[in-house]
Amino acid sequence: MTSLVRRSAGPLARWAPLREFEDLYDRMGRLVQTSFGELADAAWTPFADISETDDAYLVEIDLPGVKKDDISADVAGNELVVSGELEERERVGLLRRRTRRVGRFEYRAMLPGEVDAENVAATLADGVLTVRVPKSDESRRRRIEIKRG
Repeated sequence: MTSLVRRSAGPLARWAPLREFEDLYDRMGRLVQTSFGELADAAWTPFADISETDDAYLVEIDLPGVKKDDISADVAGNELVVSGELEERERVGLLRRRTRRVGRFEYRAMLPGEVDAENVAATLADGVLTVRVPKSDESRRRRIEIKRG
């Protein structure tokens, strides 16, 4: 069976499609940076999971390397907003590749029901921010007993 080859850097350089995608991604990033400078500096959105229990919404946001003092969390109505900044650390040597994000971040989520904004709690452990947003008494699910008629 023959393998695909690409004639470029050597007489028979092996074709690596993933490397080409990485190169394309890097080039597109540089193009966006030079063309739309202010848009490239916009806040990024961290990965998050939202789950619902009987009495609260749990929002888990991945924020590795972010200090607790660099995060703010606010609830307005039924919208949760978590924002902050991950500062770039000083490096020794030449940085060859960067895939981790730095700079301002913002995560917004509209929760499906009414919430008790006075009792929201947040903890940061092992790079995961967990925000527990209790449901208001009006929006909690109640089981209705069915009686025989």
